[in-house]
Amino acid sequence: MTGKERVIRTMRGEPVDALPNMAITMMKAADEIGVPYKIYAMDAVAHARGQAAVSRAYGFDHVSGISDPAVEASDLGAAVIYRDDAPPAIDDTDPLLLDTGRLVALKVPDPWSAPRMRKRIDVVRRLKKECGAEKAVEGWIEGPMAESCDLRGLSRLLMDFFDAPSFVRDLVTFVVEMELAFARAQIEAGADYIGVGDAAASLMGPDLYREFIWEAEKKCIRELHRMGVPVRLHICGNITPLLEMIADVEADIVDLDSMVSVKEAREKLGPGRCLAGNINPVADLRNGTPLSVATGLEACFRAAGGAWYAVAAGCEVPRDTPAENLLAMARFAQAHRPPDGRNGPSA
Repeated sequence: MTGKERVIRTMRGEPVDALPNMAITMMKAADEIGVPYKIYAMDAVAHARGQAAVSRAYGFDHVSGISDPAVEASDLGAAVIYRDDAPPAIDDTDPLLLDTGRLVALKVPDPWSAPRMRKRIDVVRRLKKECGAEKAVEGWIEGPMAESCDLRGLSRLLMDFFDAPSFVRDLVTFVVEMELAFARAQIEAGADYIGVGDAAASLMGPDLYREFIWEAEKKCIRELHRMGVPVRLHICGNITPLLEMIADVEADIVDLDSMVSVKEAREKLGPGRCLAGNINPVADLRNGTPLSVATGLEACFRAAGGAWYAVAAGCEVPRDTPAENLLAMARFAQAHRPPDGRNGPSA
C-alpha cells in the first residue's frame, strides 16, 4: 500500500496495512536540502524538492504545501517580516487592519495570480507530479481565527470580540470566503486533502469560540468536503475546552498538541474521528531517543483506542530533530495496524 493510499483510506476509516505517518515538516525539509528557510518559503522548486526529500528520507506518507501562516495576509498587502533562515512572520505592530474600516475595501485575491498563494499552488502541482503516486499531497489554508489574527493582530482581535463584534463577524466571513477560494485552487492543482491551520483558536475560551468561530470553522470544512477532499484540522495549543465543539466541526483528522489528553479527545470526539499526534515535539522527539519516541507513540495509539489514529508529533517537527528519532516514528507506524487493518470507528 502506498503512503497516499494509507493516508486517504485512514481518513475514510477504511482498512490499511499500517498507521499513516503524517508528521508536519517545514524547517526540517529546508535543512534536508541545505537551503535557507527564506528560499524554501518563497521558491516553489526548493519547497517541493525539500518536501520530497524529507518525506522519502524519513518515511512520511505525505508531502505538504505548508510553509508559514503569512501567505494569505501577504497577498492582501499586510506587512510581513522576511528573515533569511526563519519563517516569514506578520508584523504585529502594523497589521493590515489596524484601521478596521479598511475591511470593506478588501477583495479576495485571485489565488492563481497572487504571488505567495500562486507559489503554494505551484508547490502542490510539483509535488503531485513528482511523488503524487506514492505520497498524499497536502494543501494548506489558514483557519478563520488564525487568519483574522494575521489581519487584525491577536491582542486587538481579542478586544474586538467585546468592543466590535460586528466587525469580527464581517472579518471572519471574508476570511472564510478567501480561504475557500485558495483551497479550491490547490485542489485543482492536485491536493489530495486540505490542512486547516487555526492555531489562535486555542487562545479563546469556549464561549468566544462558540459565538464567533465555531460556525465559520464548520462552514469551511463542510465546503471543503463539498469540493471532494478530506480535511485535517490543526490547532496548536490546548484545545481541551473546545473538544466537544470540535466534535461537530467534522474534520476527518484532528491534530492534537502535546498538552491535550488523547484519551479525553477520543472520549469527546467519539470513535468516528481520526486523531493525530501527540508526542511533545521538543521533549519527546527532538530531545528524546528512538525508544522514548516509540514509547510515547505507543501510549498515544492506545489512548486513541488502537484505531483511527495517525502518527505525528504535537506540532511541527523541530529542524534539529535527530534522524534516528524520525526513523523511529516511521518504524512505529509501519509496525502497527488497527485490528483487522480497519483504521476506523468499527475497528
